[in-house]
Amino acid sequence: MAIIYQKPHALSAKPMHYCPGCTHGIIHRLIAEVLDELDIEGITIGISSVGCSYNNYEYFNCDMVQAAHGRAPAVATGIKRVLPGKMVFTYQGDGDLAAIGTAEIVHVAARGEKITTVFVNNAIYGMTSGQMAPTTLPGQLSTTTPTGRDVSIHGYPVRVCEMLATLDGAAYIERVSVSSVKGIMAAKKAIRKAFKVQAKGLGFSLVEVLSTCPTNWGLSPVESLKWLDENLTPYYPLGVYKGKDIEG
Repeated sequence: MAIIYQKPHALSAKPMHYCPGCTHGIIHRLIAEVLDELDIEGITIGISSVGCSYNNYEYFNCDMVQAAHGRAPAVATGIKRVLPGKMVFTYQGDGDLAAIGTAEIVHVAARGEKITTVFVNNAIYGMTSGQMAPTTLPGQLSTTTPTGRDVSIHGYPVRVCEMLATLDGAAYIERVSVSSVKGIMAAKKAIRKAFKVQAKGLGFSLVEVLSTCPTNWGLSPVESLKWLDENLTPYYPLGVYKGKDIEG
C-alpha cells in the first residue's frame, strides 16, 4: 500500500509539550516538511528562541542552537556569516521577536542577512502566563491588561510585516495563518518560498504566522480558531508585504 501521509524525517518523534489547541505543532510540521522536500535537513541550522517554543530543538532533526531571549537573529547572523553554505532559520514568538528582540530583527532585516525567520504571532505572552505582548490587540484582555489593552496607556500593537517591509534588506515578507486547511497550505507555501529566497541569496526573509493560544485566551481550541479569524486577521491582514515578484 502506498504511503500518502507520514511524519516528516526532519521532525523528531519526541512528544511535544504544547497546550491542546496550540498551533505551534502545526507550524513545526510545516517547517519539517519543507526541509524534507527541499532536501536541506542536513545543511540546515535552526535557532530556538525563548518562549513557548524554547525547547523546539528537541523537535527538529536538523542542527539547532539555543539563543538568549530576543537574540536569535544575532546568533543566526553569526552562524550564517561563518557558514554561508548552511540554511539558517530562527523560530520566534511575538514576545521574543517584537519586544526584547525588536532591535535584532529590525537590524538583521536592514542588513539583508541571508537568513529566514518564522515569526509566530498569537498576540500574547504564552510561556509566562498571558501578559500583554507588543502584538496584543486594542481592548484585548491579558493578565497585565485585565480590562483590555488601552492604547492611550499601552500604545498600539506592532505590525511586524508592515514595519520590516520598508527595509531595503528585506527580500521577502509574508503573513499567513494556520486557522484552516487552506491557510495551512498557504503557510507551507510561504515557508518554502522563504527558504528558497535564502538559497538564492536574495536577502532576509520572514514569514509571520498568526497562531492560537487557547490557554491564555481562555478559549477552547475550536473557539480559538474562530477568534483568530474574527479578531487577529482583520488587524493583521494576510498577504505578501515584500517580494511579490519573487518566484516560489
